[in-house]
Amino acid sequence: MQVPEQDAAESAPQAVSSFLERRREQIAQRWADAPLFRTVFTVSRDEAVEACKAVVDALSQVAATGRLDDIEAPGFGAVRDQLGRTAQTRARTGATPSQVSDEVSALRAPVTDLLRAEFADPAAPPAHESVLALTVLLGTLRVVVMETALHAGTELIERQRQQLLEVATPVIQLWEGTVAVPLIGTLDSARSQVVMESLLEAIVDQRARYAILDITGVPTVDSLVAQHLMKTVAAARLMGAECIVSGIRPAIAQTIVQLGIDLGSVLTRASLADALAYALGRQGIEVTRTDAGASAR
Repeated sequence: MQVPEQDAAESAPQAVSSFLERRREQIAQRWADAPLFRTVFTVSRDEAVEACKAVVDALSQVAATGRLDDIEAPGFGAVRDQLGRTAQTRARTGATPSQVSDEVSALRAPVTDLLRAEFADPAAPPAHESVLALTVLLGTLRVVVMETALHAGTELIERQRQQLLEVATPVIQLWEGTVAVPLIGTLDSARSQVVMESLLEAIVDQRARYAILDITGVPTVDSLVAQHLMKTVAAARLMGAECIVSGIRPAIAQTIVQLGIDLGSVLTRASLADALAYALGRQGIEVTRTDAGASAR
């Protein structure tokens, strides 16, 4: 690769682009054995090589634009897609962000060695400027990969949080036409929204006429929690179901009174059993206790 010294700095990105395109196969073969790819593509090395080729092509495209330090350069889109997924896989297997960062950095040495070998005099300005350009490009690659991995990690955490909210707010069918949501733990805005959505869906699916919100496991009730409960009750009514709040403990009852919260429009019962008995009674169903001795006879 012959590059005039006076134009070395200006033409370095183009030289790097040409080099990446020309040495695509060799770079891919070396990268396929790097920890970042080897630990992800454990079944087929050929698959790892193809993934590496896609990254090399993307980097060549970025270098051709001269935007070596621009994470928004078009070519980095393919990098975000390929290496981002690879980094996510490494993270799911227990690799820390620091480890992933080091593994991305380890991609620099093999390709830099190949680039230096292109020059008769590795110490000459053209060689120096090209290696510098490649270093900047791979440094930006590292930033792009980490940014993508962190963003994916945030999305994963959010999905898991949403799943935990849904698991923590189950809607159960107590009887035909009667559903209940036993709430345990703190009730905040996000969870209250999940409670409302889950309850309304259950009312529709089960054709429920009665819905019970049991707050026995809710440690405290403040004005915000009370508002969430009243909104849920109102929404259930709009769906044609009568909503009952059960499990209001003495301490919570005192707090509600002290806060001046008006729950007069909300039907309440002391326990889940009382709420269920009310719902069954409204449906004309009578539950009686059988005598154990008589049953035995």
